[in-house]
Amino acid sequence: MTDRNAAPESVRIDKWLWAARFFKTRTLATDAVEGGKIKLNGERPKPAKAVKIGDQLEVRSGAFTFAISVLALSDKRGPASVAATLYSESDASQAARKILAEQLRANAATTPFVRGRPTKKARRDIIRFNDDLSES
Repeated sequence: MTDRNAAPESVRIDKWLWAARFFKTRTLATDAVEGGKIKLNGERPKPAKAVKIGDQLEVRSGAFTFAISVLALSDKRGPASVAATLYSESDASQAARKILAEQLRANAATTPFVRGRPTKKARRDIIRFNDDLSES
């Protein structure tokens, strides 16, 4: 007879990623593993691959990459404060993410934000502007 409250020795990687709050659903975690966005100890795992304490993970989420080390195991999703204790991120990874976030923020500030299709007036202004360019 096993104790249900005992900490597991290993957990499926998709469950662990979901429990550590890298993904909102297990389906998204599974899709990320299958899509090659996760590396376990430098190799591309399958969703059912077991994660153990001490394993090194590389998680790509959007433009950001997290280089983390597994500190604890859980197959249940809890509060964010508990999820943060499941792993530790390397200092180099944190610095790289911070630099990338600053670059993305600076790029967003210089890129004009256009919302949807132009209005009828804006479309006429564009046509008029293009006509003026072609006449010159």
